[in-house]
Amino acid sequence: MEGDIRYYQRRACEEMRAATRAVTEPARERRLQLVDLYLQRLAEMQAPSPFADRNRARAYGVSGSQSAFAWSATDADPRH
Repeated sequence: MEGDIRYYQRRACEEMRAATRAVTEPARERRLQLVDLYLQRLAEMQAPSPFADRNRARAYGVSGSQSAFAWSATDADPRH
């Protein structure tokens, strides 16, 4: 179980980083869908979100309770 939790936490972080680097909006949306999927799986296991740590969440521009789909286009764009 611990291995699953760490896997989903790692993948959520990796996909969030990839979403910030996505060149097109469809690519960004696909990445955010994966983030949401991994966060849902973590919630089902009652495991903490990798974005629950305020410092880490701030680095990604999200709060621990915010859905990945609640972002605006400028939130994920490091150029803004």
